[in-house]
Amino acid sequence: MTPWQQWVRRPQSVWIRKAFFQVHLWVGLGIGLYVVAISISGSALVYLPELTRKFSRRTVVVAESGHRMSVEELTQQAQRAYPTYEVDNIREAQTPEEPDDVVLERAHKRIEHLFDPYTGADLGNRYSVIEPIFEWLADLHNDLLAGSTGRLVNGIGSCLVTLLSLTGAILWWPGIKNWRRSTTVKWKAHFPRLNWDLHSAMGFWCWFFLFAWGISGIYFCLPAVLGPPIHPRDLLGGSSLFFTLIARLHVGDFDRFTKVLWSILGLVPAVSAVTGALMWWNRVLCKKFRRPYRQAEHAAPSDNLLIVRE
Repeated sequence: MTPWQQWVRRPQSVWIRKAFFQVHLWVGLGIGLYVVAISISGSALVYLPELTRKFSRRTVVVAESGHRMSVEELTQQAQRAYPTYEVDNIREAQTPEEPDDVVLERAHKRIEHLFDPYTGADLGNRYSVIEPIFEWLADLHNDLLAGSTGRLVNGIGSCLVTLLSLTGAILWWPGIKNWRRSTTVKWKAHFPRLNWDLHSAMGFWCWFFLFAWGISGIYFCLPAVLGPPIHPRDLLGGSSLFFTLIARLHVGDFDRFTKVLWSILGLVPAVSAVTGALMWWNRVLCKKFRRPYRQAEHAAPSDNLLIVRE
């Protein structure tokens, strides 16, 4: 058979496929935890604007009622409310209906509370409980909790995710006789087969999304290569149709349906990483662990025979 006929009928025997398999395997194992973290955080952050608007306390409004307290008066009011703390800073509101932001410190603890500048009433914590969680997730997803260095590493990770999607597309082809089987999942199969079906079918049906996330991640994280540093949400509604499209593809900001779809599909890279690692475990590590055990089992009868003979 010619190389093309081999590829069409029996791709497993083509040497270039074997080379791509090794690349796909070791890159996938090397960045598996990274993919899981980025996948889960990205899926959660699809609804970041809506959750921020719903839970944020930055929209707290106070009623104008007479004289507005000076900084000194508000400092005394905050000091009476929190006698064990010292007022470090007061950020006065820019508009009459906004509360003032008071920063208090005690030893190594720092808190921020909103105060009504007209009555001196404590309006509670500056931030809701959920805001720090989503800020942490956003920092993890964008910069890997490591600032500009983390964003550079994230860009390299996006390059590797793109490489995984390209090599995965090549490895997916099982041959002309079996290609339909690789697009479905046999739910009643034994676990190794079910795991393989999930990895293969998800790779086929979700390939475009994986590739788009990898390419857009490269753009957002490696500005020195493709443009200025930017966040995908900063591009939404911009003048450039191309860059706006990239941003919308990355975060799924088209309509309610796409947001739900992106939130679900955002977990696909994590599932692919887990199923890929389990395939490697079943096919490689389990065999290595079982081999010494089987050798010991075969050796046992001969040892007993020697003892009997003696």
